[in-house]
Amino acid sequence: MKPVVPQASLHGPATAAYMGAEIKDATPAVKGPALRRRFAANFPAPPHGLRNSFRPLHNKLQRVHPASISRRDLVLSGQNRFHHQEPRALIRKVSFMLLPAAALALAGCSLVDSISGKTGGGKTGAQAEKGDKGGASKGPGGPPAVIVETVAFTPMVDSIEAVGTARANEQADLNSTVTERIERLNFADGQFVPRGAVIAELVRSEQGANLKESQARQREAELQLARLKQLQGQGFATKARIDEQQAAVDVARAQSAQASSQIADRVIRAPFPGYLSLRRISPGTVVNAGTTIATIVDHSRIKLDFTVPETYLTALKPGLEISARAAAFPGEDFRGRIASIDPVVDPVTRAATARAVLPNPDLRLRPGMLMTVEIKSAPRNSLTVPELAIIGEGSGAYVWRVDAENSAARVPVKAAARRDGRVEVVEGLKAGDRVVAEGTVKIRGPGPVKPVERTAEAARPAAQETPAP
Repeated sequence: MKPVVPQASLHGPATAAYMGAEIKDATPAVKGPALRRRFAANFPAPPHGLRNSFRPLHNKLQRVHPASISRRDLVLSGQNRFHHQEPRALIRKVSFMLLPAAALALAGCSLVDSISGKTGGGKTGAQAEKGDKGGASKGPGGPPAVIVETVAFTPMVDSIEAVGTARANEQADLNSTVTERIERLNFADGQFVPRGAVIAELVRSEQGANLKESQARQREAELQLARLKQLQGQGFATKARIDEQQAAVDVARAQSAQASSQIADRVIRAPFPGYLSLRRISPGTVVNAGTTIATIVDHSRIKLDFTVPETYLTALKPGLEISARAAAFPGEDFRGRIASIDPVVDPVTRAATARAVLPNPDLRLRPGMLMTVEIKSAPRNSLTVPELAIIGEGSGAYVWRVDAENSAARVPVKAAARRDGRVEVVEGLKAGDRVVAEGTVKIRGPGPVKPVERTAEAARPAAQETPAP
């Protein structure tokens, strides 16, 4: 067996004795390879992470034989330290490795217990469920106290909400039909004018002269026709001459009417009574044909146009009452009725346009305002329960019904519209049934409860109607 050099011998004079006399007295060319073979035979290679820990040993041996010992020889000798660690150090490292394994084992045991259904106190999930099957949770004071309400008929309506734009009952732009200079404006900003009132006058002197000329020719032709008729009675005028003069009279009259029409085109009048817009033009301005001089509006009634999806068309009909609100008047409702429904559905939005008429005697509503529309339809009396009484479960719902013996039982129901904090029930209950209105979270299952009566009228909030879901 090859001798093992003690740890202390690597750091003192004993190192040279271990090398042997044949190596000690050898030349540097022979000493280097011999020492490398000796170290490789006695000290296997250490792990890579331990190589840097033997740098001080290499430096010390370099001082003894600097030309014969390389750093690789000392690195290869580090394996000896690793294999000769003290037992206590090895036990400490093994203990640190076992701690994470023990923690993982404990976590696995807890997971197995939870899967197997064990609960606190050594009971399984089935045993716990069997223990709770007794019904409502019984605290120190007995059955849980809940608020119950008797199911009764209450008024219900279906509600549809939409957004619409207010339009005037009548609105028109007063435009010039010819290119001419404005001679006079006869209105002020926002002034109310009756039907036929003169709004503006354009220059018409040339047309006035043409009218006078046409009227003079007309009078002359009419006088000539009268003379010919007298001569015809005496036998001095033929029928053809009379007809020719009659045609001349008709032409003169047409020319007079044409001149009068040209003058009328230069006078702008109100087509209906209403309020004029702000004036944006002044006298002396030359306007072209089609230039707007003013806008007249009759908003004594408001036409409210709104769109509804095609799925709600069956609920709409002319004469149906609506309620509208405007942001300018919060909390105030404007009542009206549907006047007409557009027979064409928009193929892009799949919505139809309906028009409602709202009275506007105080002229507070203005054309162009955005308004929210609420349409109420299908008024009826239905069985309702409080919203808190309905408990959703998947795609269905149920309530807790309390019998005459104050025992709660679960009853599936079919809910419909909602209004004022109440839900319409179309299946599952009948008038006179008592349901738990508040305190459903205290009930774990069928069993006795301590009811506190409450009427539907007392529970109904004084709120506005809400749309159906």
